[in-house]
Amino acid sequence: MARRRKRKPIPELPVEVTIEKLSHEGRGITHIDGKTVFVDNALPGEKIMMKYARVSSKFDEGYSEEILEPSESRIEPACSNFEICGGCSLQHMSSADQISFKQSILAEHFNHFGGIEPNEWLEPLQADTLGYRKKARLGAKYVMKKETCLVGFREKRSSFLAEISDCPVLVKSVDRLIMPLRELIGSLDSRQSTPQIEIAVGDKQTALVVRHMEPLSDGDQAAWMAFAKEHEVELYFQPKGPTTVHKVLPEGSEERLTYRLDDFDVELRFHPMDFTQVNASINQKMVKLAIELLAPEPGDKVLDLFCGLGNFTIPLATQCDHVVGVEGVDTMVERGYENASHNQLSNVDFYQADLQKDFSDKEWAKDGFDKILIDPPRSGALDVVQYLPKFGAKRIVYVSCNPATLARDAGVMKEHGYKLLQAGVMDMFPHTAHVESIAVFEK
Repeated sequence: MARRRKRKPIPELPVEVTIEKLSHEGRGITHIDGKTVFVDNALPGEKIMMKYARVSSKFDEGYSEEILEPSESRIEPACSNFEICGGCSLQHMSSADQISFKQSILAEHFNHFGGIEPNEWLEPLQADTLGYRKKARLGAKYVMKKETCLVGFREKRSSFLAEISDCPVLVKSVDRLIMPLRELIGSLDSRQSTPQIEIAVGDKQTALVVRHMEPLSDGDQAAWMAFAKEHEVELYFQPKGPTTVHKVLPEGSEERLTYRLDDFDVELRFHPMDFTQVNASINQKMVKLAIELLAPEPGDKVLDLFCGLGNFTIPLATQCDHVVGVEGVDTMVERGYENASHNQLSNVDFYQADLQKDFSDKEWAKDGFDKILIDPPRSGALDVVQYLPKFGAKRIVYVSCNPATLARDAGVMKEHGYKLLQAGVMDMFPHTAHVESIAVFEK
């Protein structure tokens, strides 16, 4: 039987250190006796008193207990829960410096994968930095010792939920529900079997999807319905997997929310469990920018890969002759056609295909396209970019949520003769280290 290794003891006394730089996750980096230490709530150039949080053989982790010499980039966090809640990592850094940091990450990845640099850096896309988050999964946990329920995000460096009463990055219609939800769940028979609430917000509706691990009593159902009516939210229950989500209130109404893209005079319909962008104001700007960069002409045939419910596909269809949207999930293909019909567009087709695998046998893949838009998941679009020569598109816009896979794919596109004309970052997730970016390639 293998011996269990003893955990190294965590030093109790704080240590004075100087922060050298930021990690890609937004933590400060310093070195103590040649060993790397990642430090929460610390910025480059700062001298701080650091307390250890975790010790391991390869690196250590800590947090700033006292700022001795603050950076000029440091600001007062907007959220009083910043030091404990893991939802944000950069609220102590000015918005301008957050953007510069994210652009430096993108540039670093481009350089790492083949020494690529755009001919031009685009101006960063910025919008609301607070009250922006329209999509979230809030954890819920009843703590018996405290006889209270917690609702929100995990603590920094922990799997436990942070005890918060508000969250300024959530849209107001959700932020104001944190304490009422805590009080409600704490009063229910099912308080120990309600692990999460999925939040989805449209232009006019706020929906709660309540996950419950055991059947709800009549009293609990009545309490949830009374809560939904009082706070004017749409209510869904989820007894098991995602397919069991069903609407409870308003009774008899469609399971849909909506958002408009005003620049293209279209409206998108979505289910609360569908993927949608969390930041509506950035999404408006992002769709407009992506289509401007793609520059579709009236006679063009455009391909939209990883199209989801049609966030780019539907507005693109108002600008060119024909659009083909491809998505891996059948329900999103259905949603795409639903949105085309809703906007009275007949020049768009949707197809299902796993774009992370060989799709060369698909009929749509045998067609040529004038221009292509790609918006993949974090894993990127390696199979897609290797297939690009067969599509024959001269111009490609790539929207990315992971600069590492964008840069990797850009290296492959370079091999196929595509030049990186422009690139830039979009502040989809202010106060976090998440980097959303956009790039334009031309052949």
